[in-house]
Amino acid sequence: MKKNRLGSSELYVGEIGLGCMSLGTEVEPAINLIHEALDRGVNLLDTADLYDAGRNEEIVGKAIQGRREQVILATKVGNRRLPGKEGWSWDPSKAYIKQAVHDSLRRLQTDYIDLYQLHGGTLDDPIEETIEAFEELKQEGLIRYYGISSIRPNVIREYVRRSSIASVMNQYSVVDRRAEEEVLPLLEQKGISVIARGPVASGVLADSGASKVEKGYLDYTPDQLLAIREGLSRFVTDERSMAQTAIRYALSHPAVAAVVPGASSRTQLLHNIEASASAPLTDAEIQEIREHYPANQYKQHR
Repeated sequence: MKKNRLGSSELYVGEIGLGCMSLGTEVEPAINLIHEALDRGVNLLDTADLYDAGRNEEIVGKAIQGRREQVILATKVGNRRLPGKEGWSWDPSKAYIKQAVHDSLRRLQTDYIDLYQLHGGTLDDPIEETIEAFEELKQEGLIRYYGISSIRPNVIREYVRRSSIASVMNQYSVVDRRAEEEVLPLLEQKGISVIARGPVASGVLADSGASKVEKGYLDYTPDQLLAIREGLSRFVTDERSMAQTAIRYALSHPAVAAVVPGASSRTQLLHNIEASASAPLTDAEIQEIREHYPANQYKQHR
């Protein structure tokens, strides 16, 4: 599998990683999927302390025992569970980040995290304090690099300006092209990599995704999504399925170092990984897709 450098870091990530959120909570099947991914050349595993209240990190931690050197391990921080309360609260404070990293390290059964990501962010956050926390964790050797997982252009711009982030995780697909106008050009210019999540849009762009359009996606109606699927089918070949075409589209932008599609079955996992060997989209195909599907606009989440 092709590997790309993550920003200006020393991390080289396979262009197709594994988003671990959809692995589920059954330990043995999840571990088997992770092992299969690693055996097939995947090295980027993305999890978060938020997923299944830490259970996802625990499963990932069990799966990488004895294979830690094969893995670029990414997790996230910022969502805090308060005792006696339902759900999570947002806490990007230095004190919490420096506390939470130890909980993640324990669950992951490792003594360092390759990429520690802020799991969100707003302009109201104490951004300098947040950056200070990550920089100190780097100096302490608990993390190698840090990034931010965000779709907010104004927040991303602040971290680009003030910090040494290696990457931005951003939702990016044929049907969610909001990042193309502002975010991707900025990150490409600054040498900061994008890790693209949601390349098949929650299954809407999967080969069997016609049944998923009824739920809608972003501002699209089911009819619009069906029309998009029909249009995208023109770029499907014997060597490249619809899902693989969607993955290749996300990888086509020079700012994108990796995509992290999720997988809940071996068949799904292998199909995603095979996109690495499928034919990249030509410049003409990329241009045609962009002309056919105008880029979304940020209407909120600035």
